[in-house]
Order: sequence, then structure tokens, then C-alpha cells
Amino acid sequence: MSNPEISASAEADAPEEQGGSAFTSSLGLYSRYIALLTAWVATCGSLFFSEVLGWQPCLMCWYQRILMYPLAIILPVGILRRDSKLHLYALPFPLIGMFVSLYHYLLIKTTIFPPPACSVSVPCTVDYIDWFGFINIPFMALTAFIIIAAMMFISMRQPFDEELDEDGEPVQRPLLSMENILVVAIIGIVVLWFAVAGRIMG
Repeated sequence: MSNPEISASAEADAPEEQGGSAFTSSLGLYSRYIALLTAWVATCGSLFFSEVLGWQPCLMCWYQRILMYPLAIILPVGILRRDSKLHLYALPFPLIGMFVSLYHYLLIKTTIFPPPACSVSVPCTVDYIDWFGFINIPFMALTAFIIIAAMMFISMRQPFDEELDEDGEPVQRPLLSMENILVVAIIGIVVLWFAVAGRIMG
């Protein structure tokens, strides 16, 4: 015979467990889109700083751009192809970028590292932004890399399942599928937002 108290306790905990499971499942489902949104905000934001505000990037900033910009292309292509191995070729960029951004941040905020041989006109210790005493451009880049890396790790647990027809061939999805629309919408909204901001501030 089962213990009524144990059964009642299990039933009481069930909704909480189901809620946590639903949240985890939803996060896994949209993890690639969160990474895509983050990559495009970071990419457009960096271009906004340099092309609209006129903030010339330093050498370390260029290294971070080199690691961020490819993600703006790799992520949407992987999502549209429903590639379950997207994380394998996307993860190296944010993982390396995290260390570069952290080094750049500590270079500005501390005296732990000696200044590298950067351009004299734009030293790597320049601090265009200093919000709340700790938020600057390397900090924002570090945050973006961490989010993208975290979303890629989460997506590993819930990869896209390739739909196959009766002959075992990949099913051709319609051009206006929900996934295609969501990818285009994310990129379009981010680009439009920064374009409008650039128009206003330019």
C-alpha cells in the first residue's frame, strides 16, 4: 500500500516540476533564436558605435568583432537548415570571444595586465562608455558572448529534428514557414532599430 502522505506530497510537487520542465523545454526550443538576436544586436551595436557615433575601435575591439560578426551569418544559416550540429561550429567563436572580452575589460578596469602594443591613436585602454562604473563596450561584448555560448550549450540538449519523408529524404519546408519568418523578423527588427537610431543621431 502506498503512503497517502507521500502521494499527496508528490501530487503537490508535480505542477512545480512540470512548470520547470516547460520552462526548460521552451528555453531549449528558442535558444538558437536568442543567440541569433544577441549576435545581431552586438553586430549592429558595434557598427552603430563606430559608423554613427564615430568611436574608432581599438585593436582588441577588432578582435572581438572578428569573433562576433561571423555568428551573425552562421547562426541564421544553421537555423534555416535545421542543423542539429549548429553548436559544433558556432561555439568556438563565443568561447574564444569571452576570453578576449574579459582580457580587454580587465585591461581597462585593472592594472593586472601590461598594456599591449595597440595603435597610439586608439589605445586598447580607451573607455568610450562607463555606465554605473562597470559597464563598458568590452563588458557588453563579454555579456553577448556568454549569452550566445550558453544558448548553444542549451541547444545541444534539444537539437532540431530533421523531418524526413517516406523515402527518407529531407522534407522541403515552405518558404514562409514559421522558422524562416522568425529568423527574418529578428534580423529585420534589429537592423531597422539601429537604422532609425542612426538616422536620428547621425
